[in-house]
Amino acid sequence: MIINPLKSLRFRIFLLVFITGLISCLAIHFAIIESYEDRAVSVRESEVSTQLMILANHLINYSYFSDTSSDVINAELDLLANLYDGRVMVIDDNLQIRKDTYGISDGKIIISEEVVDILKKGSSASTAVYDKNNNYIEMTAPITETLTYESGDVAAGAGGTQDVVRGVLLISVSTEYIDTTMDILTRRAMIIEIIAFILLLVVAWFMSGKLLRPFDTVTAAISDVKAGYTNEPIPSSKYLETEHIITAFNQLLQRMNALDESRQEFVSNVSHELKTPITSMKVLADSLISQEDVPSEVYRDFMEDIAAEVDRENQIINDLLELVKMDKKATALNISSVDVVEMMEVILKRMRPIAEKQNIEMTLETTREITAEIDEVKLSLALMNLVENAVKYNKENGFVKVKLDADHQYFTCKISDSGIGIPEDSIDRIYERFYRVDKSRSREIGGTGLGLAITHSAILMHRGTIEVESKENEGTTFTVKIPLMYMQSME
Repeated sequence: MIINPLKSLRFRIFLLVFITGLISCLAIHFAIIESYEDRAVSVRESEVSTQLMILANHLINYSYFSDTSSDVINAELDLLANLYDGRVMVIDDNLQIRKDTYGISDGKIIISEEVVDILKKGSSASTAVYDKNNNYIEMTAPITETLTYESGDVAAGAGGTQDVVRGVLLISVSTEYIDTTMDILTRRAMIIEIIAFILLLVVAWFMSGKLLRPFDTVTAAISDVKAGYTNEPIPSSKYLETEHIITAFNQLLQRMNALDESRQEFVSNVSHELKTPITSMKVLADSLISQEDVPSEVYRDFMEDIAAEVDRENQIINDLLELVKMDKKATALNISSVDVVEMMEVILKRMRPIAEKQNIEMTLETTREITAEIDEVKLSLALMNLVENAVKYNKENGFVKVKLDADHQYFTCKISDSGIGIPEDSIDRIYERFYRVDKSRSREIGGTGLGLAITHSAILMHRGTIEVESKENEGTTFTVKIPLMYMQSME
C-alpha cells in the first residue's frame, strides 16, 4: 500500500517547522551580509570625506593651484591614493585636471556631472557614488576658499566673508576589501547554515513527534477500547486540542456504554416478556396433560387462558416489530397532508367503547381546522397509545380531555386524564422499553411496556416534542408538539 506523506500530520508539522526555521536562517543570513556591506561602505565614505576636507584646506593654504609642485601636497595626495588603494585627481575651476595620482590625465579637461554641479552651482556638499559591480566608491569634494572683505568693498557690501569654490577633489576608492570580507562571511555563514540545516532536520522531526505524542496516546487508548480491552474513559490531557478530542470521545464512550447496558437490559426484558406467556401456556398445558377425564368446562377454561397468553405473545411481538421499524433511521415517512382534527376524532371513536366500560367521559376541544404534513399511520398510532393509556390507567367515572391547537409553525395535542398518575421518580423512564410504573396492573390490563417507546419514536421522527406533567392520584397530561410542515432530515 502506497502512503501519501502529505496526508501525514507529522510530516506536515515537520515540514512547517523545517521551512520556518530555514526561511528564518536565510533571512538572517542575507540581512547580516547586506547590513555589513551597507555599514562598511558608509564608514569608508565617512572616512574619505573627512580626509578630503582636510586635504582641500591644505590645497588652499599652500596655494596649490598657483604652484602644483608642492612636495607636501603631492605627498599627501599620493598617500591618500595609496591608503585607499585608489586614484585622486585635483581639478580647478576650469575643469582642468591639475593633478592625477595615476599621472595619466594631467592637464586634461574632465567632464563629470558631479564636478560640474560643484563648480557651476557652488555646491559645498561632498557626493559619493558606490559602484558595486566594479568594487569602487567615487567621491567628489569642493575645494573652497573663504574670502574676507572689508567694509565698503563692492563684493561684500557692508563687509564680511564669502566662500568661493576654487576646484574639486575627485577620488576613486577601492572596495575590494569589502567584497573579500563579504566572501569570507558568506563562506562562514554557509558552514553555519549547513549545521543549522542539519539541526533543523533533527529538531523538526523531534518536535513533530513530540507534538503528536498526545494524539498517539489518544489513538492507542481508542484502539484499546475498540479491541475490547477496556471501557474506561481516557485520562485528560494537558493540551487543549487533545483535551477536546478526549472529552468528545469520553462522552461517546459513555453513550456507547449506556447503549450497551440498554441493549443488554432490552434483550433481558424481551427474553423475560416473551418467556412469561410461554411459561404460562406450558404450565396450563402440563396441567391438562397430567389430569385424566378432565371436564369440558375445565378444559375450555384452560384453553381460553392459553389463547389469551397467545394473544399477549402476539401483541408483544407486533409491538417489538413496530418499534424496530421506527428505530431504523433509513425508514421513510409516508408524508401526506392530513386533517388532524378528523384524525383525532377517529382515534377517540375507536377508544370510546373501552372508555364506556369504566364510565369515562371523553371530550375533544378544538378552535380551528388544522392540516399538517405527517405520516398519518405512525402519528395516529402514537396519539392512540397516549389516549389508550389515559383510558386504561384512569379511574371509574373519570375523564379524558383532548385539546388541539395550532400556530403558524406547529400544532399541539394536549391529552389530560383524571387517572392514577405517574410517580415523580418514574417520569424520566416512562419512554424506556418494557418499563412499567405498575407492573402488576400493566400486565393485568394487557400492557407490554412498549407503547410509550413507540409513541416517543414516532414523534421524534416527525421532528416533534413530547412533554408530560403528572401527579399521583390526580392525573397526567401529555403535550405533543408537531411541525405543520415536515422538514426532511439533512443526514
